Amino acid sequence: MQHGKITLAFAGGVATMTLNDPGSLNAFGHKLRQDMSAALDAVEAAAAKAEARCLLIAGAGRAFCSGANLNDPDRPERNREAEARGDVESDLESWYNPTFLRLRALEIPVVAAINGVAAGAGMSLALSADIKLMARSAYFLQAFARIGLVPDCGSSWILPRLVGVARALELSLLAERLPAETAAAWGLVNRVVDDGDLAEAARGMAARLATGPASLGMIRRMYWEGLENGYADQLQLEADLQKRAGQSADFAEGVAAFREKREAKFSGR
Repeated sequence: MQHGKITLAFAGGVATMTLNDPGSLNAFGHKLRQDMSAALDAVEAAAAKAEARCLLIAGAGRAFCSGANLNDPDRPERNREAEARGDVESDLESWYNPTFLRLRALEIPVVAAINGVAAGAGMSLALSADIKLMARSAYFLQAFARIGLVPDCGSSWILPRLVGVARALELSLLAERLPAETAAAWGLVNRVVDDGDLAEAARGMAARLATGPASLGMIRRMYWEGLENGYADQLQLEADLQKRAGQSADFAEGVAAFREKREAKFSGR
């Protein structure tokens, strides 16, 4: 990417997007955000051609992502002036919200490898993944109250749905660290692994998903939209996506493999 704050690699159907500003604990600075937008452009294009069939998000160095970069030396002066005026049309509306909606709309599964701290918007980024692997020493932090702000980047929407209102309020009002083991017990992450095993475990999970059928992307859409749908709407979504899946080459391959008693070889189409 242009500034080197995000690295993007494609291999074996996996797009690996690594936040690469370890000096700031991979905080969302202006240049990192620009690079992430460019990376998502490339991932979306590759996914449309079935060249990327899973996205793996990781953080370089000692952290996954420490949230917004409050000391960003690259932040445009106009943003500082707007902030001084109290004009918060803000980075949330101009970049964060559209970017998190892009992540939700991806048509491929998303895996997060969470090391070190995932705080604020970084925690929201981690929770945007479908499969979340967390290093044993890592932790979440809803840090907003520590600096007089409120949760953003969708955390006020997803947290109560994942852990209930009481725990969501506890995390946000007290702004205390949530260790990996507790995060797993509360259902925020899928697996906790030893620190030294995180990268390999995450790559293995992403590689496994990248060999799956195109319907995996439909499954992720089904469950994300199901958090908002009523019962009748969800039944209709299931019918619509099942029709689409049933017309895919992967469905034809899956049925053929079942009849021939062999392992299916899906193409992601």
